[in-house]
Amino acid sequence: MTAAVAAKTNLLGLDPQALVSCCADWGEKPFRAQQLLRWIHQRGEDDFAAMSDLAKSFRALLAERACVVQPAVLSDHVSDDGTRKWLLDVGGGNAIETVFIPEADRGTLCVSTQAGCAVNCAFCSTGKQGFSRNLRTDEIIAQLRHANRALGQYDGDSTVAGNRRISNVVFMGMGEPLQNYAATIAAARLMLDDRAYGLSRRRVTVSTSGVVPLMDRLRDECPVALAVSLHAPDDALRDRLVPLNRKYPLAELMAACRRYLERSPRDFITFEYVMLDGINDADAHARALLGLVADIPCKFNLIPFNPFPDSGLRRSGRDRIRSFASILADAGIVTTVRRTRGDDIDAACGQLAGAVRDRTRLVERSSSVPPIAELSRCA
Repeated sequence: MTAAVAAKTNLLGLDPQALVSCCADWGEKPFRAQQLLRWIHQRGEDDFAAMSDLAKSFRALLAERACVVQPAVLSDHVSDDGTRKWLLDVGGGNAIETVFIPEADRGTLCVSTQAGCAVNCAFCSTGKQGFSRNLRTDEIIAQLRHANRALGQYDGDSTVAGNRRISNVVFMGMGEPLQNYAATIAAARLMLDDRAYGLSRRRVTVSTSGVVPLMDRLRDECPVALAVSLHAPDDALRDRLVPLNRKYPLAELMAACRRYLERSPRDFITFEYVMLDGINDADAHARALLGLVADIPCKFNLIPFNPFPDSGLRRSGRDRIRSFASILADAGIVTTVRRTRGDDIDAACGQLAGAVRDRTRLVERSSSVPPIAELSRCA
């Protein structure tokens, strides 16, 4: 990005309210912001001169003061199963990954919110790289905009757009979304706005490892579907698997889930649970989960662990996962086992890594910590 472009306002990063304020600063009425939303997000247009229903004087002002710029694409890989992964350059030695998962009844885009992640869950490749910085709103929304363009949403080809249209967005890529709250919420509001992407609140999902105070803010300010990375039924084990649990233990997390349901667009919380051989996959763990979530309407998404180098962890066997799932399902809890997608291009859950210039010295600090595999294994 040149210095001249950097000095301009990147309209890609402005949510609807911010765009109205920006237009007001330029002496323009609110409906101009609505026009810009449609051109930039619905039609994928970057060139102000092509925005034909804007006054010529306004187009000239935009060319002088504004821009629509998104990160460069470093790579584009397609899995044997149709999953597609893009690597986007966000500068400073950092690159983020975005994944599109096509299915018969929907197309889901998994977006990143941070370069790296500070939570450092034991089973996640992203966290093992450390943390560099939060992404800006424009860098988050650019992932959806780029995917729309790459999948033919903006080119008028109804066959491509209809078959591979993005119907769902999940904030489950690199990073903890709620630790980048402001940018995540601004991006979500753009996704929900009918003049931009027009997604349903039920089809935008924020996943969190349990940042309790910001779960409450999300409920009050922008309630969308909520997924919680649970992965253990008790504090002792979850402290090791999800270090954030030491700050917000399970009692606080479960209380936040109950509060969230008061305003959630869905009548349940999705609990994500990665299945780790000999660590958290015993029948006793499943029965303990039943007690933990007894009064919380929920569904469980069991995720077979996706290996990455030096994790020291193994995926639970199929029979073990089946037995675990049966205990939950027999108790009346909707339970699914996530089908592994994109693992041949390292696009599966827990495998997203990109490139991160770590500012946290994570590798150095972690060298003295016993591997998670040294946990006593449950029989």
